[in-house]
Amino acid sequence: MNSKLSIIIPLYNEEDNIEPLYEKLESVLGEIGHEYEIILINDGSEDDTKRRIDAVACRDTRVKVVHLRRNFGQTAAMMAGIDTAEGDILIPMDGDLQNDPADIPELLTKLAEGYDVCSGWRKDRKDNPLKRNFPSKVANWLISKISGVHLHDYGCSLKAYKKEIIKGVKLYGEMHRFIPIYACWQGAKVTEVGVRHHPRIHGQSKYGIERTIKVILDLMVVKFLDKYAHKPMYLFGGFGLVNIFVSFLFFMMMLGYKFFDNKSFIETPLPLAVVLFFLMGFMSIFMGLIAEILMRTYHESQNKPTYIIDRTCNCKDI
Repeated sequence: MNSKLSIIIPLYNEEDNIEPLYEKLESVLGEIGHEYEIILINDGSEDDTKRRIDAVACRDTRVKVVHLRRNFGQTAAMMAGIDTAEGDILIPMDGDLQNDPADIPELLTKLAEGYDVCSGWRKDRKDNPLKRNFPSKVANWLISKISGVHLHDYGCSLKAYKKEIIKGVKLYGEMHRFIPIYACWQGAKVTEVGVRHHPRIHGQSKYGIERTIKVILDLMVVKFLDKYAHKPMYLFGGFGLVNIFVSFLFFMMMLGYKFFDNKSFIETPLPLAVVLFFLMGFMSIFMGLIAEILMRTYHESQNKPTYIIDRTCNCKDI
């Protein structure tokens, strides 16, 4: 029996791309032979996206629509799609027509070979070389090095996941791109295939250099959660011991200045300044990590999603 597919597409101000995207998906999915559903998530669009996806859903009951009350971001919209999905295989993709639905069969072939996750790799990326492609290559190299999961293109939204791998994942920030890392850490088999990438025709890109900065910060959180989520005292306690040792060294230096050079403590402000700025920088990072833990406790202990749904169409209760 063929697996049911759930195509998950977050949308933000993509009014001119709705009909062409639906037509391409319908053509490709009709030839594959799998039962499928298309989940369109309106992430607080301010253009005509809302009306146009509702119109598509009225024509085709296989199209499910989720309208979020405001713009929560791509990751939260993706999470709404995952929570709505009923398929055995989940396939997220962008709604700007830069991902090609014709690549979906290749992703499914890899899953049929025994892989749990197949990630798309935009080998010939049609974006600005300086503003988009170069920062992306740096970010992908950094993510691969730190995570130990070597993929060429974490930023490609077109991926395929077996349901059991992705359904338990909770996503925050910009972390939808890190799902292959979570899956691999849980023992999933991960691979990638080359996919086509088309230049944007309609609408404007919502990505900028600030996205790379957010990704790097989220990567720090992912690595922290992998290493220290269940034993944070190893990190915070170790840091505390190091600082106690440093403070002891500075204390001994001050005593040396006092008794051997006859200098008052107030004559040596530099050690105090170094310690002050050193601690301020690192305490800021660690306070951020603690906040991440608290945020996850708040959401997951109460089963609170990171999004708010206004209404749905052709969907069961989430």
